[in-house]
Amino acid sequence: MPILSSEALLDLCRTLFGAAGVPVDEAEIVARSLVEANLCGHDSHGVLRVPQYITHLRQGVYRVGVPLEVLQETPAVLAADGQWGLGQVQAYRLLERLSSKAEVLGVAAGTLRHCGHIGRLGEYAEWAVQRGLALVAAVNSHGAGRRVAPPGGTEGRISTNPICMGVPTSSEPVILDFSTSAAAEGKVRACFQKQQACPEGWLIDHRGQPTTDPAVLYTEPRGSLVPFGGSQAYKGFGLGLLIDLLCGGLSGGSCSNPNYPINGAGNTALFILLQPQRFAGLEHFLQQTDALTAYVRSCPTAAGVSAITLPGDPERHTRNIRLRQGIPIPEGTWDLIGQTARELDLPWPLPSLRID
Repeated sequence: MPILSSEALLDLCRTLFGAAGVPVDEAEIVARSLVEANLCGHDSHGVLRVPQYITHLRQGVYRVGVPLEVLQETPAVLAADGQWGLGQVQAYRLLERLSSKAEVLGVAAGTLRHCGHIGRLGEYAEWAVQRGLALVAAVNSHGAGRRVAPPGGTEGRISTNPICMGVPTSSEPVILDFSTSAAAEGKVRACFQKQQACPEGWLIDHRGQPTTDPAVLYTEPRGSLVPFGGSQAYKGFGLGLLIDLLCGGLSGGSCSNPNYPINGAGNTALFILLQPQRFAGLEHFLQQTDALTAYVRSCPTAAGVSAITLPGDPERHTRNIRLRQGIPIPEGTWDLIGQTARELDLPWPLPSLRID
């Protein structure tokens, strides 16, 4: 399994996107997004996506150099069309606009439609908390990606529909980011590329029976992901359903529906930014968030548990390790990246590429 430093992986992504015709500034945003996902341990949203994005670019599904189109705007709301630009590029453009609104009004909400895959939601929460803002974010797969079956069902009806919330404290922020399915589709794809079984409790086959074979999502007859909490988890499916309704309905895009292919290209998104200073004040907010997080961390631990973990801790821990030791890339992912490089008429491996 190749192991690359984050800088080497960044250079590789920049080179591949540049060869695919992506402008330097957009290539930098997307490359950093993907490598940061790998650094945080979310390989499902990391460089595994490079071949997928470049395929969409070469097919004309994704576009570069397109502006964010404003559909409707009020002092607190911005509905935007991404014009199928690269997702991370358009998402940050929307957030920049929303942050200015939130600083004035205390709250701002925005939506995106016709947008490429925007990546790991947690990175947008990290961006927000660095600016003293709280974030609530969610996406669906723009009508496609219907891989999650309802409780008792045997076919997917909604996409994995992740939700993310980020809250600043005086020290480490609390950032919760999870799919409303038992696992993100990208995590199943990572297992598929590694040619290894998925953990139990993620998947059912086309008959509704539990399976650990990741191929059921990609070959006929297709199986499905189950909602988080298990195949009978009405709360998990209900949350995913409401996210689908809000993202598709508010954005002017699409909720999950059978008129779209299973394999999706992008997202509709909903972002809500909150400025604590405009509510009860930043000092009170931080006093409360600091007190509660400290109280939770002080909880006595069960046998074999060394410390209480809060949302965001695993990502920070993995990032520190991978910054020191490098980022491992599964052979299946590496082969697909190499194939993409050759399709772009680049030498493979790249002469400048340093692999441990």
